[in-house]
Amino acid sequence: MTTRRKTQTRSRDDRRNADPLIGQVVGEPEPERRERLKRPPAGSAPEATPAAPRNVLEMLRRGPMGVLRVLGPGLITGASDDDPSGIGTYSQVGSQFGYGLLWTALFTFPLMTAMQELCGRIALQTGVGLGVSLRRKFPTWLVTICIGGLVVANTINIGADLGAIAAGGELLSRGVVKAFWLVLPAALLILGLQLFGTYQRIFDTFKWLTLALFAYVVTAFFTHADVGQVLRATFIPHVETSPAFVAALVAVLGTTISPYLFFWQASSEVDEMQAAGQTTEAERRGVKRSELGAARIDIVTGMLFSNVVMYFIILTTATVLHGHGKSGIQTAADAASALQPLAGPFASLLFAAGLIGTGLLGVPILSGSAAYAVKELLRLPGGLQDKPRYRPVFYLVIVAATLIGVAFNFLRVDPIRALFITSLINGLLAPPLLILIVLLGSDRRVMEHRASGLLSRTLTWAAALIMSAAAVALLVTSLAPIHG
Repeated sequence: MTTRRKTQTRSRDDRRNADPLIGQVVGEPEPERRERLKRPPAGSAPEATPAAPRNVLEMLRRGPMGVLRVLGPGLITGASDDDPSGIGTYSQVGSQFGYGLLWTALFTFPLMTAMQELCGRIALQTGVGLGVSLRRKFPTWLVTICIGGLVVANTINIGADLGAIAAGGELLSRGVVKAFWLVLPAALLILGLQLFGTYQRIFDTFKWLTLALFAYVVTAFFTHADVGQVLRATFIPHVETSPAFVAALVAVLGTTISPYLFFWQASSEVDEMQAAGQTTEAERRGVKRSELGAARIDIVTGMLFSNVVMYFIILTTATVLHGHGKSGIQTAADAASALQPLAGPFASLLFAAGLIGTGLLGVPILSGSAAYAVKELLRLPGGLQDKPRYRPVFYLVIVAATLIGVAFNFLRVDPIRALFITSLINGLLAPPLLILIVLLGSDRRVMEHRASGLLSRTLTWAAALIMSAAAVALLVTSLAPIHG
């Protein structure tokens, strides 16, 4: 082949669309980035892009509004951890063991924060998502197993969360609208936002949905808990050796330190940089100290918010349900229903409203994190800022995961059993994934001067070891369905 012909071949390959369904099947060439991105409807006001790269000095100059502007991926990631299935776990724990596990909120906060900071730092330093970085350092088969387990667990969780949104709707309508009829509309609403909403619209919607979590903080103040008992349970750990208590502790850990959060945090950081105009990996690679500081403030705030909400859910259900002998709670919807005769209709309605808001936040992040992980594994482009017609593989993962979740509800799959399987998958998946991420963050060839320091290594290795012990405990525990 002549040099001229080789050049022509390379030129044709460069024009081929980066998405295999478009480039290989349809044959449509890769469009310019401006054409590929979602845009507001014609005639509407232009949407501002998120301020990135974020900067601590700029934040301090702007005061409180500067802090709010900095909050983004970390806040949304932390809030999404308290999705309806997580709320169901915390409700079970509170109803069965009272204040006995309140201390876990203080215990998980530093571990969860250290892991999310590491995932965010890896993305900010390398300029690529977590799946790409893991694939470059470790065997592809190992990363594929981890991401495969993530997709399965996320899909089951989506089904449970959609069911919880529908149950919350039925509770708010006082039974007029049945949950069965709300599952599909909720799924279509979420898919509509993901498929057709601009990146900024999706980003802003997620931020507003985090406010739903305040419902659980407010609800706690209607329970009139014994302050002395609460303080003792918060700061003095209570541990039992019974299989039921061990299973509950494992469930809390698995629900709080979840693998999908790692991928979402990293991918969100990359999306933020792309939204600011850093379109190539070379432009995104490397992070300044001030930018990393702003990202850390965002992450710490989000993880603190997540653990505070977890704390108040356990507190509410411990005070009201455990205090009245109601220990048979299986789901967050059960908890909302049980609160009404004991704490009044307002507390019950707040709990139900929180289910809808957290579900609408959790479902798109579960499906989105699965799509980001898959496309990074397969070395494909795609993100929520792109139009579906140009990145069909990315959006097919989102649509498929959501519709399979809908099917779980229509096929009457037992949600408790399904979530137990999810917790088992996450429990087994988290330890090896944590170890891979910790090793990646400590590798100076990858991270250069942003490699993990002593504090980060101590906390992240502690998280990996504790989650490994939890996985062993989960396997040997014959007790049933406490889900994650």
